[in-house]
Amino acid sequence: MGLRPLRAMDASGQVFRFGPYESRPRTRELYKNGSKLKVRPQPLQVLNVLLSRAGNVVTREELCQELWSSETFVDFEHSLNTSVKEIRAVLGDSPGEPRYIETLPKLGYRFIAAVDSIEPAAPVAANVPAPAEDSALPEVPVSSPAALPRGGALRRWSIVVGICAVLVLALGSGAYYLRFRTLARAQPMVNRSMLAVLPFENLTGEAGQDYLSDGLTEEMIAQLGRLDPAHLGVIARTSVMHYKEGHEQLDKIGRELGVQYVLEGSVRRDADKVRISAQLIQVKDQTHLWARQYDRKLSHVLALQGEIAQDIAIEIQAALGEPKRTVHAHVVSSSRPSYEAYDLYLKGRYFWNKRTLDGFQRAVEYFQQAIQKEPTYARAYAGLSDSYALVSGYAGIPPRDLRPKAQAAAERAVELDEQSAEAHTSRALVAQNFDWDWQTAEKEYRRAIELDPNYATAHHWFAEYLAQMGRFDEAFVESERARQLDPISLIIAADRGVILYYSRQYDRAIEQFHAVLELDPNFPRAAVLQSAYAQKGMYAESLADLKRRPNGPWPLSSLAYDYGRSGRQAEAQHALEELEKLNRHKEVDPMTFVVAYVGMDRKDQALAFLQKAYTEHSIALANLKVDPTYDPLRSDPRFQELLRRIRLAP
Repeated sequence: MGLRPLRAMDASGQVFRFGPYESRPRTRELYKNGSKLKVRPQPLQVLNVLLSRAGNVVTREELCQELWSSETFVDFEHSLNTSVKEIRAVLGDSPGEPRYIETLPKLGYRFIAAVDSIEPAAPVAANVPAPAEDSALPEVPVSSPAALPRGGALRRWSIVVGICAVLVLALGSGAYYLRFRTLARAQPMVNRSMLAVLPFENLTGEAGQDYLSDGLTEEMIAQLGRLDPAHLGVIARTSVMHYKEGHEQLDKIGRELGVQYVLEGSVRRDADKVRISAQLIQVKDQTHLWARQYDRKLSHVLALQGEIAQDIAIEIQAALGEPKRTVHAHVVSSSRPSYEAYDLYLKGRYFWNKRTLDGFQRAVEYFQQAIQKEPTYARAYAGLSDSYALVSGYAGIPPRDLRPKAQAAAERAVELDEQSAEAHTSRALVAQNFDWDWQTAEKEYRRAIELDPNYATAHHWFAEYLAQMGRFDEAFVESERARQLDPISLIIAADRGVILYYSRQYDRAIEQFHAVLELDPNFPRAAVLQSAYAQKGMYAESLADLKRRPNGPWPLSSLAYDYGRSGRQAEAQHALEELEKLNRHKEVDPMTFVVAYVGMDRKDQALAFLQKAYTEHSIALANLKVDPTYDPLRSDPRFQELLRRIRLAP
């Protein structure tokens, strides 16, 4: 018996974009970076079903019903397995380490990469006729022919601009929120190639010379990130340093980081001379596109790093198909920081990324030491500001003493280097967390991204800001940009789960948090998993997650919330008393009491502590508009008035 004839899944001309790929169900075509791929119709149809339900499990039975007739169930099993295998081969995917298609044994499949779904705009009124299917509408642009090389040469990048307006009301069964998709707005659709600068290898034979190779890696990332951000994305340092001590294969690195190109290099030192080698490699076939060696005198090492990085950037620009032009090095301050200050800064960021109270405290110490070494080091001031700005939320303590410190450090960073994306991002975070100055926060995030489109933290925090505003479609776009630039970052992955939680996509949030916890079972930000469980009424799972975490203000407030919501009032009262005891010993953030009282259905007390939180400028108030925890209070006029006072409601 034959297979059911393939049918066009979407007669509207819907297009799916993911990574460098673009699938057009209507014409049954698959492209990669603008080049059409050879794919049999059946595997492509399976792919399109998975794409249309990205992030969700599609069972084998559902695929059978969607694509195969009921008479051919015996053929279906073999055909489906073969189709998925072929899809993975075309996408360069692996069932053991999936990047696109995840297998759920005995159940089905799930497309796990981010997908942009693009459609023509629908008519907005009954008296406005929709264009005929065959009318001359401008087609949504395909992926820019970014140019994978043929015969060892790269085609020149071209900018493809398209305008797409899509209005999607994805109201599923029982759903009451707008799910994230590409919504109605005009924007350029430009694909970028991705490059990873792998840690330069220290071949001097002395571990003490790591500063030279690490510094050159950092400088190369910065220089190349500013080279052509519209077409070239450069992976952040935190992700590439993961490969410093390893010897992973390039194809594995390419899959893990989502890059098409890799820059490798090494540093040798002999007396007063240094030899730096660099080579650009295309990941898909490991073709060496460009290589060069530099022999220089070893004087003013940090200045040498910038000079060589600039030179390499110009050469790579030509290798990637663009004419050579002068690339102006960005100067962080009036003088480059000393190695000692730079090393202290890197240590500060290392501990800052742990997102723990101890980590923030140690980060502050290192940033302060860096400033003592170099009083004009803008990046160290930005790091100091970021530490003060975040510690209150993680520790569950009032921010009254931290706010002026964070603000002063951010302003000093901008004063020292107005062109620093880090400095503007720090200023944005202060405006967002402490001042509820949403207009300034957005302006500063956009300025930071304009200065350095490859600065992952700017995209990451801007995504969080957009989520707090309830602008979830934009938030997911920025979150995905942050992930692409820093694929191994746990905080970016965890905060994507938070955005899913705020947008009421609890199942997807839970999956995201579990993915983070598989890498680090104690990562603090993934504790929001408990809140996602609670909103689904899965109190046993929520309590189990809470009980494995250290006691503190937020875990205690969440215990009271869970016990209260699940009808265990005596245990809720005990958790509340423990929180009160903690507060007597050392004052905690009033928002912890708000959460506890909401769960125990004591709204007057919750609203009283909400007012106290406003007086003390709790940074948790920034989430008030979207956090489902506070839904029981939303109809109260006192809650609405507070939203207006912090400028989260008109």
